[in-house]
Amino acid sequence: MPVKDKTKDDGLNKDPKTYEEEWPGIDSRYRLIVVAALRAKQLLHGSLPRIDADPLRRRNTSIALDETKRGLVPFTLITKDQKDNGGGDGNGQN
Repeated sequence: MPVKDKTKDDGLNKDPKTYEEEWPGIDSRYRLIVVAALRAKQLLHGSLPRIDADPLRRRNTSIALDETKRGLVPFTLITKDQKDNGGGDGNGQN
């Protein structure tokens, strides 16, 4: 049975400071996944890629992940306080 090489660095086993240095705005692997998933949904619904990508050879998820890692996907962090003070009826509907 082959042994997995644990020395290979995929860039996800680092502290938060390193994430921010390597990938703009990304402070954890979870944020990377959420932002990339939302971008993949945009691509699925017809948005144009922000990188040179052959749509016949690359999937939307791969394109979205690459765009996110390069800092090409703008997003805003909303704290709980900002969410609570944002108005609306408290059910998330404005």
